[in-house]
Amino acid sequence: MRVSRLYLPQTLEEGAVLQLDEESAHYLRTVLRLKKGADLIVFNGDGREYSARVLTIGRDGVQVEIGTGRSRDVESPLTIHIGLGISRGERMDLAIQKAVELGVSRITPLFTEHCVVRLDEARRGSRRQHWQKVARSACEQCGRNRVPEIAEPIELRDWVVGSEGLRLFFDPQAMAGLKDLPQPEGTISILSGPEGGFAEKERILARETGFIPVRLGPRILRTETAVLAALSAIQAIWGDLG
Repeated sequence: MRVSRLYLPQTLEEGAVLQLDEESAHYLRTVLRLKKGADLIVFNGDGREYSARVLTIGRDGVQVEIGTGRSRDVESPLTIHIGLGISRGERMDLAIQKAVELGVSRITPLFTEHCVVRLDEARRGSRRQHWQKVARSACEQCGRNRVPEIAEPIELRDWVVGSEGLRLFFDPQAMAGLKDLPQPEGTISILSGPEGGFAEKERILARETGFIPVRLGPRILRTETAVLAALSAIQAIWGDLG
């Protein structure tokens, strides 16, 4: 039987008894539906994970006892940073979820010309928190013990100028495929467009800042599908998938 995993945003030490914050307690009670005495695995993003057991669970809160810790590395050998055009609701959530499952190191949400989502300062903070929660949940599911950072949303221009390593952007107009490129060394920076795709001036800017246009087959892919397909191909060719 698969043991449930739970991210806890606090210091974890063997033998400690922890009172869970309300969000973690609610997740354990209502989503995982664990009972007193249940075993689980907890982690806080530092690369280690710990066995744990539910000591108390009720309206007054949830307590867990931390057991043996271990380092377990399932991180990709590739350092992948995605600049992801912001899309609406579940599409953005799905893109982030699958990117985390496929080993991405960092995600920066991008405002682009065809972006249909506009966020004021207040909503930027709340959406970033939501997207970070999506990333943590993906780590709980897929077994990662390091949680990728969801960076502050910025303009596409600012992100491409500051990117490094092998720089790729996915464009149905491109001629080259991933298999045509040499084995990368260091960071892979991926620019992935929003629902409306890239504007022509954004394609030009990407090329001028060193991004290589790459084609993901003959079909037009939705933004969330493009992320999944691109990372799957990159991990299969250069990483740890397959």
